[in-house]
Amino acid sequence: MTNKKVHSFSDDILADLDAVDLATLIKNKAVSASEVVEATIKRAQKVEPQINAIVIDCFEKGLTTAKQPSSGFFAGVPTFIKDLTHIEGIPTRFGTAALAEVGPSTKTDPIAKQIFDQGFIHLGNSSLPEFGFTCSTEFPDKAPTRNPWNTEHSVGGSSGGAAALVAAGVVPIAHTADGGGSTRIPAACCGLVGLKGSRGRLLKSSAFEKGAVDIAIDGVVTRSVRDTAYFYAEAEKYYHNPKLPKIGLVEGASKRKFTIGFTSDASKGNKANEKMKQELEQTITLLESLGHTVKPVQLPFTDQLADDFAVIWGMGGFFLNHFGNKLADPTFDSTKLTNLTKGLSSYLAKRFYKIPFSVYRLRKTYHTYAKMFGDLDIDLVLTPTLSHETPELGYLSMNLSFQDHFDRMKKWACFTPYTNATGGPSISLPLCHDNTNDLPLGMMLWANHGQEGLLLDISYQLEAAQPWRKITDVVF
Repeated sequence: MTNKKVHSFSDDILADLDAVDLATLIKNKAVSASEVVEATIKRAQKVEPQINAIVIDCFEKGLTTAKQPSSGFFAGVPTFIKDLTHIEGIPTRFGTAALAEVGPSTKTDPIAKQIFDQGFIHLGNSSLPEFGFTCSTEFPDKAPTRNPWNTEHSVGGSSGGAAALVAAGVVPIAHTADGGGSTRIPAACCGLVGLKGSRGRLLKSSAFEKGAVDIAIDGVVTRSVRDTAYFYAEAEKYYHNPKLPKIGLVEGASKRKFTIGFTSDASKGNKANEKMKQELEQTITLLESLGHTVKPVQLPFTDQLADDFAVIWGMGGFFLNHFGNKLADPTFDSTKLTNLTKGLSSYLAKRFYKIPFSVYRLRKTYHTYAKMFGDLDIDLVLTPTLSHETPELGYLSMNLSFQDHFDRMKKWACFTPYTNATGGPSISLPLCHDNTNDLPLGMMLWANHGQEGLLLDISYQLEAAQPWRKITDVVF
């Protein structure tokens, strides 16, 4: 078994506390925000040379802010923002060399304001692959972001830097964004909790404001269900979407028993491999031991959904390739785009006529998804988060041909795009493990629109019944 872990957990004041614990200590003046930020910076400096998760640091600004932290439940707790969200005064490079010369942003995006309103202290921007178009945080011309559990393997993506920093113990919570699995995939790879909320649940990064289909949503990765629950409860105080029921503060598990449908099959013939099927069966056994009813189901989605989703995916590459200097920044240099982005552009160019049909069908899936739970007589859906174990770095290299990269990505991340297309919420939980490579594996639960509370409830139950394996655990 390989053992190439990198983490910063120690007996400093951060210990292995979650964000709620840290916020409580700061509020009760048991520790100061300055002490917490100083310890966090030391941890970041310890592991960053190995994990390559920080695009730009704001350590000095964070130290200054910590002297007089703002109000909010999480006042004084440090975090990182994914480098596709604008924060005034800081360059936003979207993981691409095409924006290497971009200047500081002149605005702060709505989601960042919603996060900072909770009192979080910004310590820097975390890494992502070019424009978040793929699910491994790798680059054509510089070192990849590495998985703290095993640095030879992918950290997932596109919110890879966020997941690496949380898994390595630098911060307990970090901002993510999910357009096809980009919160849940790195959560699964790094042993974290990753909730993709319902469409419209949170305010947006400006990068997501003009999509033909509203598939992307911001979020966080955490090490505890509690941190995720408190984050959404506090975010709701700043902004509540009137089209969705309030989540409120879910403080723990109820005694409710759920009916859960499961499948290991996705579209286009993609399915979980034998290892993931075994882990799925173990998760089913765990759920049944807690009193839940679990039954096999067939999802009401055709292969057309995957094709339509790929068209929307390609639109991002096409418009950036051809109009990046207008959409992103005048300094945008399209000659420096990766094979993947250029390939997505070409993919869409051959299917341009399909756009209106794909958009129409994808928008209709909102209703198909909502109806599914009643038709199947279920409360939740269970699938693996990913179809197979976390690959080694290079499997999704940015230097691969477009077709190889695209095919591998669609096969591995064949379950997560469903709730992006439909707008429903889903959560990845670190319930399983790849003992051969000492890497976490995720299981994913889906709920109907606006039902994040159910996902947090079942997540609390599972966390209590089978606590997540820690990166500091010694396994023989």
